[in-house]
Amino acid sequence: MKTRGAALLAAGCLMLAGAARADVPATPAPAGVDSAPEARISDATRAERLMASQIGLRNFTAAGFHPGRVRHIVLLRFLPTITDAQRAEVVRRFMALGQVSRREDGSPVISAIETGAQISGEGADEGLQQAFVVTFRSEGDRNYYVGRPVVTDPAYFDPAHEAFKKFAAPYIVSAVVFDYALPTPHPQHAVPVRTGGAQVPRQQG
Repeated sequence: MKTRGAALLAAGCLMLAGAARADVPATPAPAGVDSAPEARISDATRAERLMASQIGLRNFTAAGFHPGRVRHIVLLRFLPTITDAQRAEVVRRFMALGQVSRREDGSPVISAIETGAQISGEGADEGLQQAFVVTFRSEGDRNYYVGRPVVTDPAYFDPAHEAFKKFAAPYIVSAVVFDYALPTPHPQHAVPVRTGGAQVPRQQG
């Protein structure tokens, strides 16, 4: 169960499945080596693997790579035999990543993180029980956080997140992940407004 759980968590928490190494152009790892089965890899995943191979991991995981907020939504279904204390510890450790996920220079990887248990009565939850919403400042931060199996060189992924995945894997039956980039807000410009003989700037946008 631990091996199966680890595979599920890796596949779920790591939508960018694949294998890229070092900060130089890399080639995909052989089948079975830190990579998801080819049949389970989506076109989007293949594109990310290709990008990581072309630009190298230093650029792919840099904080300034594709700046702009990214939401990383994780939905978990726990092992039926999990205890309340074990579930609470999984949640606690996930939430702690907001503080302990750091780059080598000490800068934070996560901008914001929140969680909640499933409370919908629509019957469309597919058995998923806990949601986490993680916000990053860039795709580079997201890539650094996600790590394996796209990034297998420990110099270019978050050791705190990697440790969490190893801890949580035995308690996870399935995971669903959905990432999306938020639109960049348009800057506001001051437009002069006449008031009598004076002009007062007015915010527009």
